[in-house]
Amino acid sequence: MPTGYQQSRSPPAPPGQGPPQQPHFQQHPNSLAQDVRNLNLSPPPAPAPPAQNEPQQHQQGGGGGGGGFQGQGQYNGGGPPFQHEQDPRAYNQQPQGPGQGQGGQQQPYPSDQGQGHNPPYQGQGGHPQQQQQQQQQQQPGYDNHHQQPQYPQMPREPQLPQPPHSQGSRLAPKSRVKIDPDHIPSPVTVQEVDQLLYRTEPFMTCARTAAPLATTDFVAIDQGNSSPRFVRMTTYNLPHTDDLAIASQLPLGLVIQPFAPLRAEEGTVPVVDFGDAGPPRCQRCRGYINAWCMFVDGGQKFICNLCGGATEVQSEYFSHLDMSQRRMDLDQRPELRLGSVDFVVGKEYWVQDNPNSPGSAPREPQPLHYIFAIDVSYASARCGLVKEVVQGLRELLFPPQADEGEPAQSGLPLGSKVAIMTFDRTVQFFNLKPGLEQAQMLVVPDLSDMFLPLSEGFLVDPIESRSVIENLLESLPSLAVESSIVEAALGGPMKAATVALKNLGGQVNIFQTSLPTVGPGTLKHREDTKLYGTDREKTLFIPQDTFYRATAEECVESGIGVNLFLFPTQYIDVASLGVLPGITGGELFFHPRFEPVRDGGKLRAEIKRVAQRETGYSVTMRIRCSNGLRVADHFGNFFQRNVTDLEFGTLDADKAVAAKIKHEGKLDEKVDAHFQCAVLYTSATGQRRVRVHNLAVPVTNLLANVFRFADMDTTLAYIAKESITQTASKTLRQVRDQLTDSCVKALLAYRKHCASSTSPAQLILPESFKLFPLYALALMKSKALKGGPVASDVRTWHMRLLKSAGVAATVGLLYPRMFPVHTLADDVGFPDEAGRLVLPNLIRTSYVRMEPHGAYLIENGELAILWFGAGVSPQILQDLYAVENAEELDIRMGALPVLPTRLSTQLRNILAYFEIQRGGRSLPVLIARQNVDGTEIEFSNMLVEDANNEGLSYPDYLCAVHAAIQSRQEGEKGGDGGNTSMYTQFLS
Repeated sequence: MPTGYQQSRSPPAPPGQGPPQQPHFQQHPNSLAQDVRNLNLSPPPAPAPPAQNEPQQHQQGGGGGGGGFQGQGQYNGGGPPFQHEQDPRAYNQQPQGPGQGQGGQQQPYPSDQGQGHNPPYQGQGGHPQQQQQQQQQQQPGYDNHHQQPQYPQMPREPQLPQPPHSQGSRLAPKSRVKIDPDHIPSPVTVQEVDQLLYRTEPFMTCARTAAPLATTDFVAIDQGNSSPRFVRMTTYNLPHTDDLAIASQLPLGLVIQPFAPLRAEEGTVPVVDFGDAGPPRCQRCRGYINAWCMFVDGGQKFICNLCGGATEVQSEYFSHLDMSQRRMDLDQRPELRLGSVDFVVGKEYWVQDNPNSPGSAPREPQPLHYIFAIDVSYASARCGLVKEVVQGLRELLFPPQADEGEPAQSGLPLGSKVAIMTFDRTVQFFNLKPGLEQAQMLVVPDLSDMFLPLSEGFLVDPIESRSVIENLLESLPSLAVESSIVEAALGGPMKAATVALKNLGGQVNIFQTSLPTVGPGTLKHREDTKLYGTDREKTLFIPQDTFYRATAEECVESGIGVNLFLFPTQYIDVASLGVLPGITGGELFFHPRFEPVRDGGKLRAEIKRVAQRETGYSVTMRIRCSNGLRVADHFGNFFQRNVTDLEFGTLDADKAVAAKIKHEGKLDEKVDAHFQCAVLYTSATGQRRVRVHNLAVPVTNLLANVFRFADMDTTLAYIAKESITQTASKTLRQVRDQLTDSCVKALLAYRKHCASSTSPAQLILPESFKLFPLYALALMKSKALKGGPVASDVRTWHMRLLKSAGVAATVGLLYPRMFPVHTLADDVGFPDEAGRLVLPNLIRTSYVRMEPHGAYLIENGELAILWFGAGVSPQILQDLYAVENAEELDIRMGALPVLPTRLSTQLRNILAYFEIQRGGRSLPVLIARQNVDGTEIEFSNMLVEDANNEGLSYPDYLCAVHAAIQSRQEGEKGGDGGNTSMYTQFLS
């Protein structure tokens, strides 16, 4: 059973599995039918009515278990559905009558709106019988005078209207077409189908197929290609020429997350030590030995898979070849079998503190050191920040021991040292030397001439100095409360931390509450709402002081990464301060209007995670390509001195970088294209290593194959990072228009080259990219790019977040997961017989899918919101929060209370699984009551399929994209193929 889940007191029998729900599309009648989804013309055929004794299939998308989705909607056995034992802690259940619920499915909570107004939740299309009747109705086609597509009509009565405060843009009446949302591509269905493929079968990394979706929970078996958790491509069939790549209009690129966490079943990346000789490398391109290199001349040479050069094999690495030209010791050589491996390297790879000084000795690797700098100004003490940070440090440094007989251990890597600083308009250092009765404080008031006043006792072993550190942590909150100083100087403590770690490298964690107004790096309030939506708004995203960039570059040079925790109550200039974590490879945490009850738990989890996730420091990354390809550009948070190398002070498990691939010549379709990412770093335990990821992909001369093996999730992450990079030189409107333009060009290219015989009135979507319009719309609705007034601090934080996030985190952030809480089946939220957690059925993010008496949970990896309808059953509130009515809810709560009810246990288990799947990130659970709480605005903004965030609804956006494609086609026929403004009128 997975750890962290609670077992039900009466576990249910395993449910039956229903077939995955397929969207209603017409197949394109050509050889590429399996790749075409045709949204058009005639309504889909009505489904056959269920047999009299056969339960109706649940129409809700998604659902499943931890290793795959478990169908909850249909019983497949020969006898009656399994009966569940009644849990005394659960709500009262009514006997199941004909047509009510599914086999083994729990009945919904009673409504607060009276009888006859509370049908069971029946998924995306209403009750199955009602949906069948709607589909059987004749749906007249749309008038083709304006060459618009003919779509099925919208459902007549949506279950829950969209609130006025979340309304977005609308198409012009003459351009608007009513589309049934049930008959357009659904990410819920796509994700469910992909999850079913890998429910029990692993993904073999050398399979000639596209990788699993980033949202899929899968097990990868490394066969020589790196796991998709580490390296993903926008397409797994590379076009053989640049002309073919241009014709496809698809971005060619990689998204690399070098330290991505692996599942327990996948093991860890093997560490290989070649001693002083170091790992074998190609003499020509300096690529590292890998599974795709070929050994020739009886094993005396190897041919590099990247450049084709031959390199002599050192005597200590020599091995004879067998009859199939494989090395005899292949099974004992992980670097020749696996796509990802860590090489231990010697002195020639160590950090040079003074590379330009002759005779300077390299820096010997050491365990990662940590400095925590805490703002103790008046604002920090007033909001309760100091107390929460102190509690988080106590939990990190001195976790409870599982066995009282074991020696005390710190939560930091073995051998790591820690330092604690505080600051307001001065900087306070603490001597934590072992043996002292209490910490000694030394104050440096001159911020312009910062120095380290301690020769020893600043960086200490937390276990050796435990009593001193604990006494300091105990006294800090009371000392901060007495402060009346309102200024907080960030430049001073940043300089002091740089001096302390200059010849060591390490990690700096700074907690700041207000705009720095004294000392180096002083900033001015420059927020101007009049700039929102204008060409000058982009100036708010540019740092106003060069101090922070210069300091960040100095940190990278010394191998120092900066994590910045911000807790503003007003403007704090994230654009300027965010340069510190942005360039050094750290992370920016943003907690506006910090409330300990709501945000304290998440803050403590973040403090623990930044210190315990896999992290390397003094990092240099280089991506190599095989002949005929090159890396043209990089996108992400890093420092770049030249065109090939990326440098980071620290690089952790959550950070990813995108690379743009360009052709330098024609590729051979008979030979795979190869990529190798080499990351030189010092591990948190103090070992200098090179982590190498390898990937080989086929080359094709067929444009259809480029589309067939394209990866939508990776493409979304790639264009997100590219778009954020462009905000420095383009307006937000231009970036949004370019996103739509990219979507239109890709879909038009597919129509022209792979489905040219189709009618212009049909919107043709390739199977792999059928969600491109929705994901492009979701990216445009993100706080990083959306139109309308968004505080520059909030917008810049989201830009930093998207720029550094991996593929899975990006998809989850842009298209959140949502499911109904009031209709959870008995077995959902508990492990099945195979130990996989049974997950709830997901629904699409739209008010159309919701009921006013329901309760829904939505999460995007950063936060979860629990929405309660106005007519929600009081029993749900009692089971989740132990209150009688919605008015008694404390909206400051940031987590579900631990209650002995089935529903509480189910929901907490599901949230624990989501946190594990998101890499261990803590998910605060906020409350949103319908038409009551301001949190509902955030909830509404997360429903990206609706018209909100100054953007169109998903159906309207499809109309706009289709109109733009038609306009392009007409322009090309008339010789005006360059007209790109035809669709802009639909999106204004």
